[in-house]
Amino acid sequence: MIVDILRLFAIISIAFVVGKLVSKIKLPAILGWLITGIVFGPYLVQIVSLEITEAVWYKIFIKVFECFAGVMIGREIVFKRIAKSGKQIIGITVIQALGTFLFVTLVFAITFLIAKIPVYLAFVFGGIALATAPAPALSIVNEYHTDGPVTKTLIPLAAIDDVIGVIVFFTTISVIGAVKGGQSASALTTVGMIFFPFVIGIGLGSLTGLVLRKIKNVIGCLAVFLTGLVCCIVIGVVVDIFLFESFVLNYLLIGMAFSATVANLIDESKLENMMKLYAPVLNLSLVIVIVNLGMPLDYRLIAGAGVFTVIYILSRGIGKVGCAFLGGKITKADPRVTKWLGFTLLPHSGVSLVFTGIAVSTFSTIDASLATVISGTIVAAAIINEIIAVILAKVAFKKAGEITSDTDTKQTDVAE
Repeated sequence: MIVDILRLFAIISIAFVVGKLVSKIKLPAILGWLITGIVFGPYLVQIVSLEITEAVWYKIFIKVFECFAGVMIGREIVFKRIAKSGKQIIGITVIQALGTFLFVTLVFAITFLIAKIPVYLAFVFGGIALATAPAPALSIVNEYHTDGPVTKTLIPLAAIDDVIGVIVFFTTISVIGAVKGGQSASALTTVGMIFFPFVIGIGLGSLTGLVLRKIKNVIGCLAVFLTGLVCCIVIGVVVDIFLFESFVLNYLLIGMAFSATVANLIDESKLENMMKLYAPVLNLSLVIVIVNLGMPLDYRLIAGAGVFTVIYILSRGIGKVGCAFLGGKITKADPRVTKWLGFTLLPHSGVSLVFTGIAVSTFSTIDASLATVISGTIVAAAIINEIIAVILAKVAFKKAGEITSDTDTKQTDVAE
């Protein structure tokens, strides 16, 4: 195990170096982290093997840093700040999520009719496609210190989008599984994935926030904050292992719910000072989470990517960008949000692979050939889409005026 830990430390160190090299050519460092995960992960150089990624200690390790990364979302969800735009954000989120689901489902329904594949499979592709992985876009926000209406909309949207994604996907897969005789997802798992992260995060966040009100020293505040986060993780792991018998909870949401609760209970200046000290933890967490996103992506599948992969990438991209544009128009959002938000929602490899695994498990008892269609299409799409999506997300922030030329120069200097 010590050797395995050293291997993991090596790949994280490599990711930092590659990220800095990539930032020198004014591409997001996250692209370097993602490529590091793909190249040095289980399918190529194998510094970290499949056996390591499947070990319980590794999964817990990743969950810890997912929770730490979730703080970035929660710290921005201060209700008095977003009170005026809350309904607008919810409106855009619902329209772009459900719109993407319907559009991708329709495109694949037509495709499968032509290909003589059961049309109900189209709903699974729609359910997988609507989800957004917030970590890549949030990494760009953190790296370039983006600020503006797109950033302010994206951060709370990421949390709501995750909830909608879980509801739609698990409802879809459960109905198909029940009708076709496969293994449908249990109601407990579906409800638990949505509500347990909020119950854990809000519960411990409330206690931590009350304690922080009485502490004046910023280092003491950070110590209490980190202790609360660790307690959230411990409870999450206990619930996962003893209740679900697998890691199904969204730890990003746990960290988000915890930090959002704390942010609404303490003074804003105290929060700001504490988050400045927390920045190194956040930076490390984002690197580890993104490297982990790259590890399950088997580069060999790119060669086998077929027409379904191309259709999936294009239909999901059109759905996200088009429906975010529609949502912005309907809710009368800032023109920059309407025009550019959709491009920041394109990354989704982590969420898509989790959903794909569940779908493959369900369809393996219905029709193994359909399970192969799902896994081959989505995994290949995840590799291609993620690299393109990261670049497009940065371009979108820049076009929206939330990354300036000065900021680019500053980031390059830091990288050097």
